[in-house]
Amino acid sequence: MGNHDNIKLTAPEISTLWAGYQSNSMAICGLKYFLMHVDNEDIRSIIENALTLSEQQLEKTTDFFRKEGYPVPQGFTEKDVNLNAPRLFSDKLYLAFVFNMTVVNLASHVASLTTAVRSDLLQFYADCLSDSEELHMKTKEFSKEIGIHIRAPHIPTPSQIDFVKKESFTAGWLTDRRPLLGSEITNLVFNARRNSLGQAVITGFSQVAQSKDVRKYFERGREISKKHIEVFNSILSNSYLSDGTILLTPEVTESTDPPFSDKFMMVLTSSLIASGIGQYGMSLSLSPRHDIAVQYSRLMVEIANYANDGASIMIENGWMEQPPMAADRKGLAK
Repeated sequence: MGNHDNIKLTAPEISTLWAGYQSNSMAICGLKYFLMHVDNEDIRSIIENALTLSEQQLEKTTDFFRKEGYPVPQGFTEKDVNLNAPRLFSDKLYLAFVFNMTVVNLASHVASLTTAVRSDLLQFYADCLSDSEELHMKTKEFSKEIGIHIRAPHIPTPSQIDFVKKESFTAGWLTDRRPLLGSEITNLVFNARRNSLGQAVITGFSQVAQSKDVRKYFERGREISKKHIEVFNSILSNSYLSDGTILLTPEVTESTDPPFSDKFMMVLTSSLIASGIGQYGMSLSLSPRHDIAVQYSRLMVEIANYANDGASIMIENGWMEQPPMAADRKGLAK
């Protein structure tokens, strides 16, 4: 068998490496700042573990780019973080952030693994997946211990299997609403939790952003997250189920000194939004009840518009690094 590691990287392979470089360089900045203020030794250990993984993956990704002769992205550097800035978030919020990071990384590594062809990349993403799984388990266990990971509601055990007999199974208007499916509960809880984290993070960002436009953008996002949490919890409550999340905004300090650049905070927020849109789309596909599907559709449009406004701010300020793209054949032909 030949050495397939010398084959030129495909568009999906380059794109996933590029995205990984961006996310890891961003994570390194954030995690280094967290370590400057963390008090709980168990949470410190988790952050140090996450930082080590991000640094290792960034180094390996850089090697791939250099061997390929592809420009190494700029990503984020020490210029995007002020390690001497006062504490902006509590230890609990650090832990919630790292936990969410592992969730995103697990999904990303699976997608990267399935699109990679070269054996060296396949092994790289398999290793990344294994490392992220271990960190995810460790973070989740400690999150349960300190009470920020709330268990989802329980559902009754049926006495036997059954089949859907009424078309009202998919209805959701007025009195036609059936009880929530387990899959619908799963996504309502997950989306409520993600919005709770997002609300807390951009609440902190709104306090420290230097640009007036960026500050207003974060204030708007804070209110959008608040509304989305209320929508998801309301659907759960109408089925006599507990709320899907706890609020994390109390875990934000009153500091107004920026630990991160406006660029860093805007790009991080953009990545959270992009992940949220994808999750809403998946949730919609797994929610047969019409009223829930309509809610997801409406909320997706709202955050898509919000994301578009954020992209405009980043482009205007030169903060959006251009991802890998195909050749402009029409432009080259002129």
